[in-house]
Amino acid sequence: MSRVAHIGLMARYNAWMNKKLYAAAMDMPDTELAMNRGAYFRSILGTLNHIVVGDTLWLKRFAMHPADYSALEPVRRLPTPGALDEILFEDVRELATHRETLDAVICRWADSVGEGDLDYVLRYANSKGVYSERLFFSLLMHFFNHQTHHRGQVTTLLSQAGVDVGVTDLLAMIPDRINA
Repeated sequence: MSRVAHIGLMARYNAWMNKKLYAAAMDMPDTELAMNRGAYFRSILGTLNHIVVGDTLWLKRFAMHPADYSALEPVRRLPTPGALDEILFEDVRELATHRETLDAVICRWADSVGEGDLDYVLRYANSKGVYSERLFFSLLMHFFNHQTHHRGQVTTLLSQAGVDVGVTDLLAMIPDRINA
């Protein structure tokens, strides 16, 4: 699988998993979602918001790539989150609607990334104003890994609350070449 094909797979995996997480979360009472469960971002709602914050910050950085991805135009118009633990949406349904829109943008953008784009060194500042220069492909892998890491935390919090989201492995989306 090429690097760009893998990026598309990761974008589809992200959207698939988010649908599963949000479906499970929306079946819970709001008080349960906002309850401090001792996680790094305190609650299920806090962690789901953090993933959106992280995605927004990274996509805004990716929009600075000279490829000038038109698929990222909706993200360019979003306000820049002020903190990694910012609660963008108190209501999980509003957050889910935003998440679905963001996932559609991510999928369209992932499909527009070209192989030649991946070896570019992107210069960006983090939320503390510290500049870095890193290989674009490596940043994309971090972007998707960050989502997976925090979704794993959410699935743990949901499990502790008695909610099973089912299969979460990327393996479920990788074609089996023997049985294909």
